[in-house]
Amino acid sequence: MKAAVITFPGSNCDRDLATAFAQAGAEVVQVWHKETSLPAGVDIVGVPGGFSFGDYLRCGAIAARSPIANSVVDFAAKGGHVLGICNGFQVLLEMGLLPGALLRNAGLKYICRSVTLRVETTDSPYTSGYGAGAELQIPIAHHDGNYMANAETLSRLQGEGRVAFRYAANPNGSMEDIAGILSENRRVLGMMPHPERAFAPVHGSTDGRAVFDGLMSAFAPA
Repeated sequence: MKAAVITFPGSNCDRDLATAFAQAGAEVVQVWHKETSLPAGVDIVGVPGGFSFGDYLRCGAIAARSPIANSVVDFAAKGGHVLGICNGFQVLLEMGLLPGALLRNAGLKYICRSVTLRVETTDSPYTSGYGAGAELQIPIAHHDGNYMANAETLSRLQGEGRVAFRYAANPNGSMEDIAGILSENRRVLGMMPHPERAFAPVHGSTDGRAVFDGLMSAFAPA
């Protein structure tokens, strides 16, 4: 599997994400936001956490209009896999690859701590390595992680089994405790918690590793 990790001005988790992909066995290339095309042979694009462009206008809004953005959108439209974490989730929403919006946390405070997530579906390469209903310890670090969507969108996400993760104890006010959602073809995942920070024993939890191992399995030769 070949993974491309996009870096924007203000990204601060791009190295973490690249390391997780590499330690899972992927070939990793890092792509600066001013590039206009993705490298040849890329299987998955990773959009990392941080504060792209200082979170000006709206979180992820400027990054979603950077030179590389059109290539990421085209890649997803052709069936490519895209993983957006934290600020990366915000960017994917601004790109229109996932529905809804991420607003300020209900408490209007930045939150940085480990939380318990519940796996809501195993029907995706990102979640296939977990058992349905499994509870994971994964850190969050965000100020704008409050997921909002209209009733029709929430109903569709639920009905189509596209809620990937929910918070066991909602830290930010997200509707229906949503922590991560999938695209219709289940190849695009946006999530606020950081699985790349719960990858190795030194992190205090390895519960995020299955996200990356599941992807490796999806691309393994038949």
